[in-house]
Amino acid sequence: MPRDNAEWIFERRRELGNRIRDLRLHANHTQESFAELTGIDRRTLQRIERGESDPRYGHLLRISAALDIPVSDLVQ
Repeated sequence: MPRDNAEWIFERRRELGNRIRDLRLHANHTQESFAELTGIDRRTLQRIERGESDPRYGHLLRISAALDIPVSDLVQ
């Protein structure tokens, strides 16, 4: 397995971050209010939304619960 990430991984990470941001905005949450709702640090949410960080599975569970959607809808 290669040590460095392939470009497609970075692209998928950006897509996931964009989807989370769009859903958060559609639900009328600021990053700060969403951080409080999910219990995830605001800086961590920022990195996830920018596609700079791979979210933990637990973060995906918290995000999907706050948005009232299945995890599978986030990562489609």
